[in-house]
Amino acid sequence: MTVYNLGKQNSVANQFLAELRDVNIQKDRLRFRHNLLRLGQIMAYEISQKLTYRPTDIKTPLGKKLMHLPATDIVLVTIMRAGLPFLEGFQRVFDKAETGFISSYRVEGNSKITIQTDYLATPRLEGKTVILVDTMLATGRSVADAITSLLSRGKPSQVHLASVIAAPEGIDYLKKNIKLPATLWTFSIDEKLNSRFYIVPGLGDAGDLSFGPK
Repeated sequence: MTVYNLGKQNSVANQFLAELRDVNIQKDRLRFRHNLLRLGQIMAYEISQKLTYRPTDIKTPLGKKLMHLPATDIVLVTIMRAGLPFLEGFQRVFDKAETGFISSYRVEGNSKITIQTDYLATPRLEGKTVILVDTMLATGRSVADAITSLLSRGKPSQVHLASVIAAPEGIDYLKKNIKLPATLWTFSIDEKLNSRFYIVPGLGDAGDLSFGPK
């Protein structure tokens, strides 16, 4: 699995991520969601550079111009609910993409967690480019389980995994458990997971900060 850490390069994305982390600024839920949206737009552009393109003649009012356009259909898939604002940024860039949704959540125990998936709604994925959008990559379990579920809808030609923040443990888990080639994109690889499987330093619970406590 190839990993791109976009945070290694200075850009305005670092400002948006800093505001997401800041305990004072993140109290503003509208701004929190808006920063996720903006990071989604930035990451979507970065991913677009790795897609497959085909030459296409475009007719203009004064002639024709050869341009290169995406060669496969794109399907955006998000894991609800925290992924919704991040997804919106991708939708603004890939405005012709189909969209799928997965409802999954973690069931916490004393020393381990399990992932419960209750809902899957996607178009057929055979031969398409899938971008799986999940704000936080913690243990990696929900993403790995999501990919397994998605394969029931057909085998994609490309799979891109998009997270704002990732934990090293989650990256290691995906490398060991994903059975098809995939590319992971993130703005930061943080230090570790704590005893409750939250990313440190992270930003807290992205779903609660976006929409309010469960």
